[in-house]
Amino acid sequence: MIAMKIMLAGATGLVGGLLVPKLAGHEVTLIGRRRVEASNHQLIGEAGDWPALMVGHSFDIAISTLGTTQKIAGSQAAFAAIDRDAVVAFARAAKSCGSRQCIAVSSVNARSGASNFYMRTKGEAEDGLRGCGFERLDLIRPGLLRGNRQGPPRSLEGVAIAVSALTDLLTPQSLDHYRSVAADDVAKAIAALCGTAGQGVHIHHNRDVWDLAGRSFN
Repeated sequence: MIAMKIMLAGATGLVGGLLVPKLAGHEVTLIGRRRVEASNHQLIGEAGDWPALMVGHSFDIAISTLGTTQKIAGSQAAFAAIDRDAVVAFARAAKSCGSRQCIAVSSVNARSGASNFYMRTKGEAEDGLRGCGFERLDLIRPGLLRGNRQGPPRSLEGVAIAVSALTDLLTPQSLDHYRSVAADDVAKAIAALCGTAGQGVHIHHNRDVWDLAGRSFN
């Protein structure tokens, strides 16, 4: 493995927290609003300050696992400020710091023209990332993420996870991008994508995540 210089936003979240130890061997810098004990290389500040904090640094890869819910954020505007604006601003700053590759966690059905606010916001974030001009952009579109989250409970998500074993069984293989997926598998997939050769935009659904994580099926 060739060691890369990686900037990671979102290490305090479910996928980001699982990802940090999987990037051992790389030179990883975390950026966020709260310090994480798992790393000595961190830039701490409010999201609006991140671009300024990154000035003067150099990175090969930018990874965003940022994400919240409208309930936790408090409003649609606050949600979009994190899941769209902060994601794109971080990526744009990382590109100016030399990053050739960007890997970002999005969502199944992300589309800027979607009628659903959540899917539309995720799609707008993807459009913003495309506009940053990375040599390679990897967009991960998982279904419902399963895992042990820290922080405030997400009640609706908890119900969905509780019934996901049944709904996954009822979802045909041709529609397996709508099935749930372990957050740890998403983290493994991101780690596997780091430093991947090639150019352009690459979209990864559940099946791609499972393949990258070393699973032949969910």
